[in-house]
Amino acid sequence: MERVPRDVRQLPKAHLHLHFTGSMRPTTLLELADKYGVRLPDALTGAEPPKLRATDERGWFRFQRLYDAARSCLREPEDIQRLVREAAEEDLADGSGWLEIQVDPTSYAPRLGGLIPALEVILDAVETASRDTGLGMRVLVAANRMKHPLDARTLARLAVRYADRGIVGFGLSNDERRGMARDFDRAFAIAREGGLLAAPHGGELTGPASVRDCLDDLEATRIGHGVRAAEDPRLLKRLADRGVTCEVCPASNVALGVYEKPEDVPLRTLFEAGVPMALGADDPLLFGSRLAAQYEIARRHHDFDDAELAELARQSVRGSAAPQDIKAKLLSGVDDWLTTAP
Repeated sequence: MERVPRDVRQLPKAHLHLHFTGSMRPTTLLELADKYGVRLPDALTGAEPPKLRATDERGWFRFQRLYDAARSCLREPEDIQRLVREAAEEDLADGSGWLEIQVDPTSYAPRLGGLIPALEVILDAVETASRDTGLGMRVLVAANRMKHPLDARTLARLAVRYADRGIVGFGLSNDERRGMARDFDRAFAIAREGGLLAAPHGGELTGPASVRDCLDDLEATRIGHGVRAAEDPRLLKRLADRGVTCEVCPASNVALGVYEKPEDVPLRTLFEAGVPMALGADDPLLFGSRLAAQYEIARRHHDFDDAELAELARQSVRGSAAPQDIKAKLLSGVDDWLTTAP
């Protein structure tokens, strides 16, 4: 008799790669667009996720245009509060016990009264949502590598200043083909000296060299994506030896054309090389799937059995900035999931 697989939504896990606007429910986007009279691109109003391909600059530009259109619908503090609460509810439904949501507050500053007010609105929303839903939530502030490195330093100082309000890390996002990692080394030094973890994007749109740059120039403790490290066995060993967690987002990788099919994403390669992974949804609004679906991809397309899925969940928890008591509770829950009959 064939064994019934356990429900991955019941598997306790941590979510370490979720972008702020990209976490929005499609229905919420439509309601906010209607509220503010925003005419959305057709790609954002259909029943299906938009067709994307970001491996060339035109495709990446289109992806950013869609993201910017969605962000333009977040105008009031209550919109931010709604977005964060709904992101927490979606994560809880998918078995997440800890969420680190990533945001560049400069993108929201013009509509929320400036950089500091925008960050405070975001942090208040996260604190409230965490308290109301019971989900552990923190913030990772991300600089934009398309902007000047001095802007990143400003953000790093601000992130450190608000570390006691729920900021746990500092990132670097947008097109990794633009802006060298080393240009942002001072910003990351400021963040690390202030006790924040370093989690830049790398190894998504470009190859293993960008992962090495994140390690060498930014002293990354986590890598956003990092999948292209699979092309370099020595780099895989280095990530494994250092215990650097790669925040792997399988559905995103396929949607953006980094890999053609779900089975092409090198989950097995990283896993068997001992590289810690934290599966993430990246931008569910644009890619059409949330956290539990990433574990389903590992099961369906890479033949991960329940024990291996449990290990992926453990790796996500260990790679998080969660306090030790929360980590222990989640890890115990993973063991319970694995030992309880489906």
